[in-house]
Amino acid sequence: MSEPGARVGRTVADSTPYWPPSPRPPVGAPNILVVLFDDVGFSDFGCYGGDAATPTIDRLAERGLRYTGFHTTAMCSTTRASLLTGRNHHAVGMGCLANFDSGYPGYRGKIAPSAGTLAEMLRPHGYRNYMTGKWHVTPLYETGPVGPVDGWPLGRGFDRFYGFLDAETDQYAPELVRDNTHVTPPGTYEAGYHLTADLVDETIRMLAEHVEGEPETPWFSYLALGACHAPHQVPKNLIDQYEPTFASGWDLTRERRLARMIDLGIVPEGTLLPPRNDGVEPWDDLDRDRRRLGARLMAAYTAMLHHADAHLARLVDFLERTRQLDDTLVLVLSDNGASQEGGPLGFVNAMGPFNGVDEPIDEKISRLDDIGGPDTHSNFPWGWAMAANTPLKRYKQNTHGGGIRDPFVVSWPDGIDDNGGLRHQFCHASDVVPTLLEVIGVDPPAAVNGVVQQPLAGTSFAATLGDAHARTAKTVQYFEMFGHRGLWADGWKAVAYHPLFSSFDDDVWELYHLDHDVNEMDDLAASEPDRLAAMVDQWWTEAEANQVLPLDDRFGERFAETAKRVHGHRHRYEFWKGMGHIPTDVAPDVRSRSYCITAEVTIPDDGATGVLVAHGDATSGYSLYLDHDGRLVHDLNIGGSHQLVRSDAQVAPGDRELAFDLARGEVRGNQAPGLGRLLVDGVEVARMETTNIFWLLVSFSGLDIGLDRGSPVSHYRAPFPFTGEMRRVIVDMTGDQQLDVDAAGAVQLGRE
Repeated sequence: MSEPGARVGRTVADSTPYWPPSPRPPVGAPNILVVLFDDVGFSDFGCYGGDAATPTIDRLAERGLRYTGFHTTAMCSTTRASLLTGRNHHAVGMGCLANFDSGYPGYRGKIAPSAGTLAEMLRPHGYRNYMTGKWHVTPLYETGPVGPVDGWPLGRGFDRFYGFLDAETDQYAPELVRDNTHVTPPGTYEAGYHLTADLVDETIRMLAEHVEGEPETPWFSYLALGACHAPHQVPKNLIDQYEPTFASGWDLTRERRLARMIDLGIVPEGTLLPPRNDGVEPWDDLDRDRRRLGARLMAAYTAMLHHADAHLARLVDFLERTRQLDDTLVLVLSDNGASQEGGPLGFVNAMGPFNGVDEPIDEKISRLDDIGGPDTHSNFPWGWAMAANTPLKRYKQNTHGGGIRDPFVVSWPDGIDDNGGLRHQFCHASDVVPTLLEVIGVDPPAAVNGVVQQPLAGTSFAATLGDAHARTAKTVQYFEMFGHRGLWADGWKAVAYHPLFSSFDDDVWELYHLDHDVNEMDDLAASEPDRLAAMVDQWWTEAEANQVLPLDDRFGERFAETAKRVHGHRHRYEFWKGMGHIPTDVAPDVRSRSYCITAEVTIPDDGATGVLVAHGDATSGYSLYLDHDGRLVHDLNIGGSHQLVRSDAQVAPGDRELAFDLARGEVRGNQAPGLGRLLVDGVEVARMETTNIFWLLVSFSGLDIGLDRGSPVSHYRAPFPFTGEMRRVIVDMTGDQQLDVDAAGAVQLGRE
């Protein structure tokens, strides 16, 4: 069968060759660089009034625009789905998080094939598509080595990928994937490794190889940083630099930021601060220890943003050196507001409290200098999240401004003349794809990979790039997250805060005229009841059209249902030599249950040492290993509390079955006692009792066999490989699991 355009005869002499043209973008189509920060608040960038030194972002703003009315979806997975597809997040199946599929069309935890990503839309037009960083739009139970990988970046239009698939990862020992393969980080904390630097290195590498191989071909690069999501891990010297900045507390910080924001034109003259969010105490009412802790935790968060900006500078400098910056449309934004997940006090290591182990204030204070280090999983308190969102109400997860209004910098020297300009138009994450397609000069495809596509829901704001007063076609945008609801329509906003586990019918709707009330201070619900009623009715119409229904605030139950559906039938796992990089959501679910881990090994005549199986990292996890004396050891590390049991004698040479058996006791509240026994060839050699087993979360870091690749679970230096012969590791679990589903849901929200 000859190709159209070719004539194939019996010989070359009577044949005509044909070469199909390569796809080409429209003339003048720019490169696209999207830099997505995580959990960064509205006022955090320096050019929005923040305290972090962000000269790179500020420089981009000086050569471009700052948008003050940019909105997201209140959570990470959902904003990413909307940002990548140009549709509303429920409509593409990402109603909440990639962590679960609740069985309804809007809540699959995976972007539907009918919603092509920007990468899939640009590929037929000749673009090369590169991604580095956080994905989190693939169900976490599909992130193991066997996938399926159709929802991973390469399955959704990207040509190359280097990053992580989960909601968060350790910044010094991340769970990394290159393309479709789990890989070991290229460095260690001791050697100076940090994920942000690595992601920027890889982005530069991909673009350097692109400009060498395809200098005339435009590219789309998506850099989704882990900063500033917890854990806030960053070099100590930077934290030291910022601690004095926050010694005066969150109340004065909010006042200073608001004054700067007014001077910068981010918010109008006369804007006032709202009352403190619920549960936030006046800074002056805190005792000395809580003030010291709070200042240090906020310093770590701010230092993480400073650190990321410094590395982003290397990428911008590379684009400038290679003469690409002027023709690159750069977008810098955050995925939602600052996070409330640190609670009222903040955490030094959240892994203990996640498992029912308290982190008392004196313990936090004793670890002030550890904050930001490899054995911490820190997050700041509510008061500092409130300050990061200045002058907006509430936080990430909420549909008030603090959850959904975010900084957004756009720079394009060849296409924007209003350097340093401000844009106050309302726009949304779903509007980014339509805007980019208009700028490039292409239409959204009718089909992707043979699948008919949903229409784009977003509205282009391309006209605003050149005109500060341009009106867009945007007239309405709904919001929903965990039952919190909102609707923007023609400058007005109706919004309802939904208390957990309460009736949706009892939610109180508020009404604000955002065109004149930027931070939702003047509730007009009582004076404009007809307008509010019409907007609430419109919300229900939008909700039905976008697969928002049924409303569901069952945090824990949704996670538990998914875990039961995915793992419930499995009570036995077999791991073989060479296996590893098993993500937590794919590893055996040993939370709140009895289980036995058995390693079948051969010990050489001169003995053996090293890790048999390890799941987790320095902040939490478990490890079964042979110590440097050849004795069998199990470490139950819950929030940095190491509960070790060790055999008295070295394990003898020969074929051996080395096991740790944990029998769970009666569950009481959020704690469960356990009896752990070490066994060699079925004979008990040591035992331990504990009042705490893994209750709600083992770790964010995954499982390895025969070594511990990342941050070490126990008191050895990673990777501490096993020096004997490993045949297999078997994990047998009983059916006595009993999770507190509401608490489990709260823990899961803490990792998003």
